[in-house]
Amino acid sequence: MKYKLLSDSDIKAIDALKEFYGGADEINQVIKKMRDFETRKKILAEKGFGEMIADAEELIKKFPKIDGFTKEINPKYNSNYGIATSQVSGFQGAYVTHHFMKKVAETAKTNPVFVPAEMISVVPLTDYYVYSGDLMATLAMTENIMQTSKYCSTNLIGIPHPESRFLEIEEVTGKTFDRADMGDGMSAIILKNQGTPFGNFGGIEVADDNHLFYLDGVIRTAMENGADFFLNPSWSSIIAACYFGRDIPNLNFKISMLLATQNTMQLRMLLNIINEYIRDDNTTPIYEINIGNGVSPHNFIQCAKELKESGIKGVSLAAHIRINPDLGIENFDWTENAYKVLESGTDMTFKYESDGTAREFDTMAAYFMSDDERKANAQKIGDVIYYKALLATNDGKDMMRKGIRVVFGKASY
Repeated sequence: MKYKLLSDSDIKAIDALKEFYGGADEINQVIKKMRDFETRKKILAEKGFGEMIADAEELIKKFPKIDGFTKEINPKYNSNYGIATSQVSGFQGAYVTHHFMKKVAETAKTNPVFVPAEMISVVPLTDYYVYSGDLMATLAMTENIMQTSKYCSTNLIGIPHPESRFLEIEEVTGKTFDRADMGDGMSAIILKNQGTPFGNFGGIEVADDNHLFYLDGVIRTAMENGADFFLNPSWSSIIAACYFGRDIPNLNFKISMLLATQNTMQLRMLLNIINEYIRDDNTTPIYEINIGNGVSPHNFIQCAKELKESGIKGVSLAAHIRINPDLGIENFDWTENAYKVLESGTDMTFKYESDGTAREFDTMAAYFMSDDERKANAQKIGDVIYYKALLATNDGKDMMRKGIRVVFGKASY
């Protein structure tokens, strides 16, 4: 017997939430509008980020270009190898990202850093971050100026929100949320499995109907800022996102390695979820699956084969090359395995949670700072992502020397 992943009641609640925000077409069009650079610049000038964005537009002119390196080595690309796409995690908001840009511009001639093709951020979607201009300024610098192809935001459902928001979503969906009064008109979902301030690994616990609160955070953030890519760490929220986003092409999700997609069985579970709510053109709201750190290169290749055989289009597979010490084993290094994958003819996104040196704030602690703490430590956190991006650049150069095509952000070309 095959069981439906979403009940009629689940579907009714998700549909009601979507209609509350104007329906699929409205959500899609607003996201598209808010991704326009001129629109963002106008809003950011009003919110006090105009000077930062103007400076970023000058800094990008000093960034090193890949052409200089390729002219030097004249790479001979092997068409039988896979394509490597660079990804760096830890772009923790506007002040951190701006410092990163300053560092890249300053070291362009001594330690050239290429823009990662994809960037990941694990900043709680507080009202300040979403509505103050902090996130929008980050998106303007990463997507519009550095021209990264994907910038991933993270919705951690355990953060405090106005109690009025909970009441509103309960009225719209007919569902209720188990929450605690935080004072000053704020409430927070009660998470039973801790591990971080925002629950077990920052969001795996999405109990009862809390996937609706996850979706609400995604919709509000997307429509306010034009953010179109979100980390998705929970089985229930993945199912909800696949159904919710099936008719919103401007909304995409990345599946976290924290789901422990450590083998082909778990990948098939994901493919079944994706296929249940596949779009008419065989695409899906799931843009990327981060394969777990325990996977062998053989099984990564097998996952890629099964993904291709599924007929599901537009999904990429990513692997961590280095991880910070509180995400796994000390001295984790998947570089040799990455070569085995790429030389087999399999495409992969190579991701850096760390540069392998255990720098200050090269831990998950940097992901769970308050807005004020993150701003106060922007230089130190900016240094951390600079060195991650430097390692990604140098590893990418080695790949190119060996005949592997590597993708970086467009501003580096």
